[in-house]
Amino acid sequence: MTNRQAAAQETRQKLLAAGKKLIAERGLSEIAVEDITAASGVSKGTFYTYFKSKEEIACALSAEMFGSARAEAEQMSGSCAEKVALYMSRFSEWIERSGRGLARDWIRGVVDHARADDSKYRSDRADMDALLADCVQKGLLRADAPLGALSGALIDLLYGQLLAWCMGGECGLRARTEAFCRALLPDILKNNLP
Repeated sequence: MTNRQAAAQETRQKLLAAGKKLIAERGLSEIAVEDITAASGVSKGTFYTYFKSKEEIACALSAEMFGSARAEAEQMSGSCAEKVALYMSRFSEWIERSGRGLARDWIRGVVDHARADDSKYRSDRADMDALLADCVQKGLLRADAPLGALSGALIDLLYGQLLAWCMGGECGLRARTEAFCRALLPDILKNNLP
């Protein structure tokens, strides 16, 4: 890696770290690009070299977190249900840790037709697709299992739990997800086991 590439990577990481901190503290809707640049010590022009918007920073952070959850699930030993449960638990944990405010901001953004962006959904589906494909490759799911239908149903369920959690209630998102995984996930997958 050249010095220039290393400096570019360092600048991008500064922007991501500042964005992550500010989003966690105040929520995405309560920060501006200027807040991120001030916190990272980077000019606004430089910001736009790396990201188009503050939402793009949120997407990059999301992809990093949820990609690592998928990698962790793929690397663990255990059944397909255990791998999927770990991924779903980590998914829920990180959303819960980010707070209801950020989750509500995201929900508002995806249901507002003027701002609608399905990139997060597509990214989450791709992670679940990859995890289930890894289970097939390792002989934990049948090769003819309906991966697309399973993946869609599991991500839709996570999104439904996210919405219910944002609406309030005593149960945390991670606890709700783990309860689902213990009670129902093995039954959902059982007809697709080798």
